Amino acid sequence: MPFHSIAGHRRLRSLLARAIARGTLPPALLLAGPRGVGKRRTAAAIAEALNCLDARRSPELEIDACGVCAACKRIARGVHPDVLVVEPGDTGSIKIEQVRDVVDRAGFRPFEGRRRAVLIDEADAMAPAAQSALLKTLEEPPSATVFMLVSAMPDALLPTVRSRCPRLRFAPLSPDEVATTLMREHGYSEADARAAAAEAGGSLALALAAQSVDLADARAAAQRLLETAARVADPARRVELAKELTGKGAAGAAEREQLAVCLRSLSSLLRDIGILASRGDTQLLANADLEPVLARLGSTFTGARSASAFAAVDAALAALERNASPKVVADWLVLQL
Repeated sequence: MPFHSIAGHRRLRSLLARAIARGTLPPALLLAGPRGVGKRRTAAAIAEALNCLDARRSPELEIDACGVCAACKRIARGVHPDVLVVEPGDTGSIKIEQVRDVVDRAGFRPFEGRRRAVLIDEADAMAPAAQSALLKTLEEPPSATVFMLVSAMPDALLPTVRSRCPRLRFAPLSPDEVATTLMREHGYSEADARAAAAEAGGSLALALAAQSVDLADARAAAQRLLETAARVADPARRVELAKELTGKGAAGAAEREQLAVCLRSLSSLLRDIGILASRGDTQLLANADLEPVLARLGSTFTGARSASAFAAVDAALAALERNASPKVVADWLVLQL
């Protein structure tokens, strides 16, 4: 996992590559940010750049791993002896024994690499005793070892642990970065990738997890509803549209999930309409591929109507979470748009 293959986080990747190239990488780092945005992949990229047998400079990075040498491949497979990974076990926590084990191993010189890398994933899952066991090593780290703590909830760590680890802040990925990664690495079609990215809130992990519902179909249904609501006032015709929101033939949990995804797609589309109507930065659009359609809808969903529609979708989601009937929620919503 070289730096150049990581989606987004251009500034952080450049900063880390420069520190590695110049020998100024801190002995401990806290990689903090939302789930699924590339923190662990970045930690693996650090380990590869430190130990790659053919590390090289690129136009954008002072150093980067090749990704194909024996060391890089072993790190990617999780079998390199100098890259130690600690993660929660079956209980969901990281126990003191796991931390003591890597602390003991970190005290020795690397077996074959230049630097030993210790990656603690979901570091906030460390019990207080486990964090305390790590603290002494963070205060006086071995010269040939770098510790990387990965966390979506860094404030759950002890203040004494946080104070000894410079924090790298990871922001959510842009919808375009999520969609591009889905197409490049996971074989998504462009329509599916764009729909999943709009739904994911900047998290690649969430985009990959949302596979139980056809996101492209859900977004298309939400788009058709807005287009029809913009030109049709007849309540009976609108209620007919509600059937699309809950999925044809869907029932029970599947019907509820389908409606929830459609509602989130509606919310995303209405947000983008508001950005375009206010002449905001188009780079913030979650549905950039639909910009022409959304711009046209902006002439109808303006001002108070746009705000009212957005509030109605939010209320519908809240009602669905309170176990309201999906059909009743959908029927009510289409009359509010």
